[in-house]
Amino acid sequence: MLGLLGKKIGMTQVYDKDGKVVPVTAVEAGPCFVLQIKTKDSDGYSAVQVGFGKKRHPSKALAGHAGKAKVAQVPMHIKEFRMPDVASFQLGQEINVSSLKEGDMVTVSGISIGKGFAGTVKRWHFNRGPMTHGSKAHRRPGSSGAGSTPGRVLPGTRRAGKMGSNRVTVKNVKVVRVDQAKNLLLLAGAVPGPDENLLEIIKPGK
Repeated sequence: MLGLLGKKIGMTQVYDKDGKVVPVTAVEAGPCFVLQIKTKDSDGYSAVQVGFGKKRHPSKALAGHAGKAKVAQVPMHIKEFRMPDVASFQLGQEINVSSLKEGDMVTVSGISIGKGFAGTVKRWHFNRGPMTHGSKAHRRPGSSGAGSTPGRVLPGTRRAGKMGSNRVTVKNVKVVRVDQAKNLLLLAGAVPGPDENLLEIIKPGK
């Protein structure tokens, strides 16, 4: 299946058929429109480029790109999905949640919440030092390496630094409900990123 682009709305909870409460994430998935079809003959690989959302002040180049596909609104987000066969797609074709149904398992990718510059205790779950008896090493990282040999801090050491804001992929996310009229998906559990975050939703092939 061709992937869908969507926007995370937020989390809520619904009841399943057995009356159990299921935490879900609401996602506005699509509609997406095919902007470009790439083939091995023209581009060296086969892929389908889709757009999602509406850009308020598009550049002339982007507006012209959307115009060639006869898409009414210039998309805010553009993404390519590589596929072995692209013969069944057409420029301007709409892709929505109708390709998914309740019970499907999908893969969701997005940018995780950024947490800024974090210390070793928060970032790597280091143990802290004593808080009493005159200790001054409460949350310090401690020794970084040996002295004379090698006499430096080796690359890849777990230290303080930027935490979050990374691409995260969650597999086997269950589709709880599909609302085609509102282009809405309810996905079981949590998905990467904050509200309004751009998500990629792909149904893996067999």
